[in-house]
Amino acid sequence: MRKLLINEVKSKGIKDERILEIMLKIPRHFFFERIFEIHAYEDKAFPIGEGQTISQPYTVAFQTELLSVASGSKILEIGTGSGYQASVLLELGVDLYTIEYNRILFERTSRFLPKMGYNPHFFHGDGSKGLVEHAPYDGIIVTAGAPSVPNTLVNQLKIGGRLIIPVGDGKSQSMIKIVRTSQNKISKKTYENFSFVPLLGEKGWNQ
Repeated sequence: MRKLLINEVKSKGIKDERILEIMLKIPRHFFFERIFEIHAYEDKAFPIGEGQTISQPYTVAFQTELLSVASGSKILEIGTGSGYQASVLLELGVDLYTIEYNRILFERTSRFLPKMGYNPHFFHGDGSKGLVEHAPYDGIIVTAGAPSVPNTLVNQLKIGGRLIIPVGDGKSQSMIKIVRTSQNKISKKTYENFSFVPLLGEKGWNQ
């Protein structure tokens, strides 16, 4: 089932073989309650409680590919959620800082991931503002839909650093890749038609 899923993800345009191999390795069903395991290897998002979802595998692969990480890259993940995206990044060898807004998910995932051998730097708080005390980062990946690109996140990138963030309304978003090309300049590319849960917090959608 896992091989079929990865073949489907690859057929949709993912080219980075490292990412495909890692996603083949990671047991995605571990991130699901046992009664829902049948859904683990379908290419779709799935609810994980607290109004949140585990992202569609293709979307995880797409965001990871846009992030273009190297082993040792210092990465900030905004929205730990189930921890699946974090696992993919950690398998790529990054130094991962991950922040979750929802305390229940934060407590659940910060207990669960180390049991799988994954040990990012966990934080609970408002990820829409980033994590300035540990900046700058080689890359920032946002796993929830924002109403706009927060400048505070761009400012936490190193020169040459990349921000991957879905931006739009509550139903659909465009994936935006921003590269900080100098202290005061960025480049930007947009990719259409994604759907994420809302980014909560001061720079996101306030509850």
